[in-house]
Formats: sequence, structure tokens, C-alpha cells
Amino acid sequence: WLNDDYVKFIRFAQWRIARTGHGVLAFITNNGYLDNPTFRGMRQSLLQTFDEIFILDLHGNSKKQERTPDGGKDENVFDIMQGVAIGIFVKREGEGEKTRQAVVHHAHLWGSRAHKYHTLEEGSIDTTAWSTLTPSSPFYLFVPQDSSELEEYQRGWKVTDIFPINSLGIATARDAFAVHFDKESLWKTISRFPSLSADEARHEFDLGTDSLDWNIGQAQQDLRASGPTKQLITGILYRPFDERYTYYTGHSRGFHCRPRKDVMQHFLAGHNLGICTTRSIEIERGWEHVFCTRDIIQLHTVSVKEVNSLFPLYLYPNGVPKACLFELDEPSRAPGGRRPNLSPAFVAAMEGALGWQFMADGTGDLQITFGPEDIFHYMYAVFHAPSYRSRFAEFLKADFPRLPLPKSPEQFRALCILGEELTGLHLLERAAAAITSFPHTGSDLIEEVRYTPPTDSAPGRVHVNNTQYFDGMPPEVWAFRIGGYQVCEKWLKDRKGRTLSWDEQVHYQQVVGALAETIRLMGEIDTVI
Repeated sequence: WLNDDYVKFIRFAQWRIARTGHGVLAFITNNGYLDNPTFRGMRQSLLQTFDEIFILDLHGNSKKQERTPDGGKDENVFDIMQGVAIGIFVKREGEGEKTRQAVVHHAHLWGSRAHKYHTLEEGSIDTTAWSTLTPSSPFYLFVPQDSSELEEYQRGWKVTDIFPINSLGIATARDAFAVHFDKESLWKTISRFPSLSADEARHEFDLGTDSLDWNIGQAQQDLRASGPTKQLITGILYRPFDERYTYYTGHSRGFHCRPRKDVMQHFLAGHNLGICTTRSIEIERGWEHVFCTRDIIQLHTVSVKEVNSLFPLYLYPNGVPKACLFELDEPSRAPGGRRPNLSPAFVAAMEGALGWQFMADGTGDLQITFGPEDIFHYMYAVFHAPSYRSRFAEFLKADFPRLPLPKSPEQFRALCILGEELTGLHLLERAAAAITSFPHTGSDLIEEVRYTPPTDSAPGRVHVNNTQYFDGMPPEVWAFRIGGYQVCEKWLKDRKGRTLSWDEQVHYQQVVGALAETIRLMGEIDTVI
């Protein structure tokens, strides 16, 4: 967070006041540090340094399209998009060594720019109606929050406590070189790359300068040691609904700089299911950072800006860490000898909530038994509930999502059914009704990606060139986002300059249908909850 100039100023002023022993720091700056998860350490440090903190949030964030509490217009005091706040930080002389954190006072100022100017000119600290905050770990937020919602949220199980074995997605260091749309193109690159000199490879594949984590020599050596062989070509979920191909050796600082073998090998060893999500988010729109996969993933598969993690449902015996869960005396009879990547404490909590018996593989009968895949489907449904995302929005910004235990067996059963349907749609293993068409013949070349909303005389259309378009695209499906990616736009834009094959045309229309069904199912999930 020291990349922000205003934060550097705050930290410098804080340091000077701490050395002096007393003083006042007062400034107006953007208000992102009040609740952005990136600044939790800064907020904790301010609480430890000062005795009293006053935060007057002036709002005015046009990116959030902020409105006053009564729905009126809210304007910024400056000609900028980011909301701002006044902060006054007080360290008193003679207080001695601090034994408690600062008392934090907070107030809102909403409305027009003129109203805000008038209030600031006429008002003072003494005339402002402050509320007292008690920032606490792990977020140390400088904004009010409903403590009852926090308590409810924290009763849930964090995904890292549910799936003990997990990791970040792989990092290739050179995505355009290491990840391809098709196997043939990838194999052509893999076959040629090891035979070139470093300078030839750098020029031919536009690899840029070597770095600490990746260099051409090590990458070539890794490929030579592995064959190369087509057997190491594997699918990778590159973006939502966007499976591509890469060459996976599992060696760090080889063809990939960070292959995350401890987790990814469990997707290469056999049939698996995983959930992708992020530890925190920085976008204004809210939490939508979750997707499912049967393949390995990349570092930004479900997030534009934030790195994301992969949580496998099953662990296969080859290379399972010593801390593996469910180490039974008898070998597993499940496919491939796999075992669930679920903490015993969480499974026990689920058994207690449901009064059912846990089966160590697959699904249960949802009457007296449940299995790992039932848990996955329940989780996937909950994480797609609009009410869950809005109710816990502040907490989802700052850490991995938490899963509440089911309130009843009936609720669990209903959400399992909806979550299974949603999972099948996102894996494209369940067919959705076709709602679009690609009606005109032509070059099939993606030259532009442009959406025209529906009118009285024509449905919504996604244009890919001057003569061709996907017909029948609903506005809500076109706008649907996963992890910050506007899915229907992103998938096409990533293929600009390419000719859409017949399979790709069909795939895109399947994605559109799946997203339309997703919107419907999210409403049904909310009804159940």
C-alpha cells in the first residue's frame, strides 16, 4: 500500500509524530483506506500510534454511484471520481506508553457539493454528530458495521479451514507463450522452443528479458528433460468458461515459474472438482469472485486484479502431503484411491448440524447421508446467493469467504440440488437452453466486440464484425460478471483477430445459456435461504 502517495505522507507524518511524542495529523484524501482490505495493516498501525481519531467521510464516489441515505444525489467535493474523507489523528503529550488502541470517532456527510461546503465551513469537531467505532481484528475497519452481522459471519467456516490443502493458481511468467487456445498451436511451440538458441527463442516468441523466477535457459532445460511429450499437455481454466491448454511439468522455475504442484497434481491425477476464489477484493462493485473447475487454474482465473486460490475437493495418493486428512488404516476404495480434502472438524460440525452420516466419497442420499460433493454443491449455492453477497459485502472484501452451516436438513437438501445444477452449468456438463443464434454466414473473424441493446424491433446483439453477430443476447446476461470479468464480452475480446470455429460458436452460445440459467438459479437460491 506504500505505492499510494497519500499513504506515504500519512506514514511519514505518523512516524514524525511518534518520534516527537505528541501532535495532530489532519488531512483530506481519498477514503479508500477506511475499509479497503489492502490497508488493514495501516489502520492497525494508526490505532496503535494515536490516542484519538476522527474520520469525517465525505463520500462522493461516482464509481460506486453513491446516493444519500434517502436516495438523493451525492456529489464529490472535488472534481474526481474517488470518494474522499477528512481524517484528524491526535496523539496527546504526556500520555505515556500506549496500552490501548485509539478511540475512533466517525461521521458521514452526504449530499450536494454546496451542502458539504456549507456544513464544513459552519461546523467543527464539537458540533459534528460523531459515532464511536471499535475497530477489531482482522479488518480494523474505519467505517461503521453491524456487529450482529459480523458475529453471524464469523460463525461460518472459512474456506481455508474447510479445505486444508490449497494454493494460489499457477504463474507462467509468460502467458502468451505458455498458454494456447488449442493443442496444435501449443505443441508447435513446445516442439520448436528447446532447439533454439536463447536469443532466437527470445526474438521468435517475444519473451522479453529474463527474470529471477523465469529464464529461457531453465525453461528449455525443463522441456528437454520431459521429452517433450504430448502427454504433458493439459487443459487449464484460464478465465471463466475459457479452457485453454498448457504444458505442465510441475517443476518450479522451469517452463512455468510457479506450477503449484502440491495442489495442481490432484487435478492431473484423476477426476476432481475444485472451487476458485480470492482472499480479498479491491473492486467497488462487490464480491462475485467464485467459480468451479475440473482443471488446473491460472493466477487470475476468476479475478482481474486479485490473485486467486484453488481448493481441490479430492486428494489423490500420489504425492499427497504428510498432513493429509482422513488417513485411514484401510486403503480408500474410492476412484484412484482419492480422499476428501475436508477437515475432520468441519465434517463433524456438518454432521452435527444435519444429524446425518458423512460418506467419504461422492454424494449421499440426502436423507440420512451426505458426501463431499454434496458439501461442494451446498457451498457453491450459498456463495452464489445475492443475499449472502450483499449481507456480508464488507467482510467478503477483506478475507476468504466463510460458509455458514445449514439451518436444517431441508435447507441443505434444497441448496445441494440447486448447487449441483449450477455447478453442472458452469462446467458446461449440463446443457442450458439455447437463447442466442449466429444467423449470418461470413468470415467469422472477430474484428470488433460491440453490444447493441434490444429494441422494439430487434433483440440484443453482440457484433463481432460488420456483418456477423450473436442474436438474442439479454442485457442482464451481457452484463453478468464473474470476478470482475464481464464474461460474454471478455471471452470474445480475448479472441479478437481470430476466426471463430464452429465449435467456438457453439461454445459461446452454451455460455450465454448457462449464464441466463445462473441468474435464474441465483434467485431460487435466495428464496431457499
